[in-house]
Amino acid sequence: MKQNQNSRRINQMAREKLGYILLFEVSDPDLALVTLTGVEVSVDKSVLRAYVSCEASRYDEVRAALKRAKGRIRSLLGHALGWRVTPELIFEIDTTADEAERIAQALEDVPPTIGVEKDEFGYPVTHDEVDTEEE
Repeated sequence: MKQNQNSRRINQMAREKLGYILLFEVSDPDLALVTLTGVEVSVDKSVLRAYVSCEASRYDEVRAALKRAKGRIRSLLGHALGWRVTPELIFEIDTTADEAERIAQALEDVPPTIGVEKDEFGYPVTHDEVDTEEE
């Protein structure tokens, strides 16, 4: 979504208020160790899309907890923001940290075939073949 100074300010304010609500006012143990990574508010302030991050093994558990608490969170957020319209909440799991970890792990686990010398077609070159071609 295209952002200007006003939309950045609105997103930041909504992120701070929602983060406070998730941290201090919602007491669901399934929402422990959940990180709010981003918030996008629509131009008319009718929809708020919140991105949360957690361990990959807890995705379903966190989705269910957010779905259960959505009404309470929306009510608290409406009072905290003081906007004319209380936005509809859409929670999405942010998997970018998991993807970054997966890529970092793949870069560390270099297969042993990477270091093998290859010909122009990508096949491994054995030194026996090279010696017979030279003779």
